[in-house]
Amino acid sequence: MSELPASVRLALWATAAWNDGVSLREALARSFPDLDHVAGDLGRLEIWRDLGERALFVALPRPGDVSRMPLCSVPVAALAAEAGECVFVPSVGGLLIPSLTRFGPEGDRGWRVDWSAHDAEPVPGHRLEMVDLREVEGSLLSRLSDLTEAFERVGGTPWGPAGRAAAEESLDRRIWGLPDVLPVRALRVMALAATAGALAARAGGLTALGADGLDAGTSARRESLVRLLAAHADDALADAANVAVMSLAGWRKA
Repeated sequence: MSELPASVRLALWATAAWNDGVSLREALARSFPDLDHVAGDLGRLEIWRDLGERALFVALPRPGDVSRMPLCSVPVAALAAEAGECVFVPSVGGLLIPSLTRFGPEGDRGWRVDWSAHDAEPVPGHRLEMVDLREVEGSLLSRLSDLTEAFERVGGTPWGPAGRAAAEESLDRRIWGLPDVLPVRALRVMALAATAGALAARAGGLTALGADGLDAGTSARRESLVRLLAAHADDALADAANVAVMSLAGWRKA
């Protein structure tokens, strides 16, 4: 599986299809080159296009924080938070939530994504347009610096030359399936956020975190810092992707 969320890729490619003449069939194929089966309520993309939507946005919510999602019912927000991602349209309202699962017999397993459509409120354009890529990048770098100091105080910093090299090596941007016309700055911020996310995933999987006879308080603090790292990475990734979406749709320059 690619480390780039399916919703990010769908938002970028569907927006490109709505504005640059790429067919939705081709957009879907390019969105998920690493998935074996794609299904669900994707016909909603044609409906939204016919209703005049030209930009498909992404949100990466998490349990306890769905603030970047459109307003919707509590069950729908919970479903999106569990999935960790969704896409939405701002004018007519509505969103799609993916469900990633493994399928097939042992020895021949594949990945599939099924999309479910749900009602949501429209989102004012100014709320989306207020994102500034320079601020997003600067904020992420500042937060990474603060987290580095916090990790050093409790021990077990998940990065450094070796950790960062391992995280960057795990990123295979060749299978991201992104349109070629993305703004350079947006792509750079997305890459930085993806690296930070990979660091968080790597740190969360290290048995050394919370081991070595450390007390429960130190272990809990480390886990909290890892969650913060993942949250900051997701927020920056969604912001950068949405700026790219607006650029593709002709709303604004990146």
